[in-house]
Amino acid sequence: MIDTHCHLTDERLLTQLSDVLARAEAAGVRRMITIGTTPDDARAAVALCRRRPNLRCAVGVHPNLSHEVSLEDLPVLRELQDDPSVVALGEMGLDYHWDFAPRDRQRRSFEFQLGLATELNRPVVIHCREATDDCLGVLRGFPKVRAVFHCFTGSPGEAEKILAQGYLLGYTGAATFKRNDALREAVRLTPLDRLLVETDAPYMTPEPMRKQKVNEPALVVHVAEVVAREQGLTYPELDKVAMENAARFFGW
Repeated sequence: MIDTHCHLTDERLLTQLSDVLARAEAAGVRRMITIGTTPDDARAAVALCRRRPNLRCAVGVHPNLSHEVSLEDLPVLRELQDDPSVVALGEMGLDYHWDFAPRDRQRRSFEFQLGLATELNRPVVIHCREATDDCLGVLRGFPKVRAVFHCFTGSPGEAEKILAQGYLLGYTGAATFKRNDALREAVRLTPLDRLLVETDAPYMTPEPMRKQKVNEPALVVHVAEVVAREQGLTYPELDKVAMENAARFFGW
């Protein structure tokens, strides 16, 4: 199994990294992709991946942090793409739920990163919250970009819009929550070759582990079990699908 989206540079995981990685291995989670959300965090993610063959990273500027990153600093993301541990750009996108950063600043940061992805032929990891139509509108200006909408928590209708535009959906512990029947409907309508599983650790702890406040890659198995059930697959079948999709999308 692979956890395609976690934040191992978060202090809650970084301070116990050896144990976190050991528990992932014991759970059968053989690969992890950690995400950098600012230039400094991206450098930390790259450094963390070195000498760890089971780790790779994506580097980008999170929309909620885009106001903290000078637009003049964004080209550093191009330099980081030269590192062999980097497999994607992101997470990037639009977040209208929190509005921590002005929407025009989010959009400018998003467009710069999509332009870089086009230039370098890199896949991108999208953070989209309450902004599906605007995210898809921006992406239409960059038709060659391959994207996954990570931690998808939207409606089945929003899932259909994203899938119709050719993108992947990443499912987290939210798909396991008892009252999230609509999200499980989205899981069911997602074609097998267009889904990924992830934790978004240390956030989004899945059922039945919700009492564990700090999520971690080992717990992606609980997400995978629910996705497998909704897709009518066994866990080993879903494991194979998830690994193949990640390999095709990230090139790893």
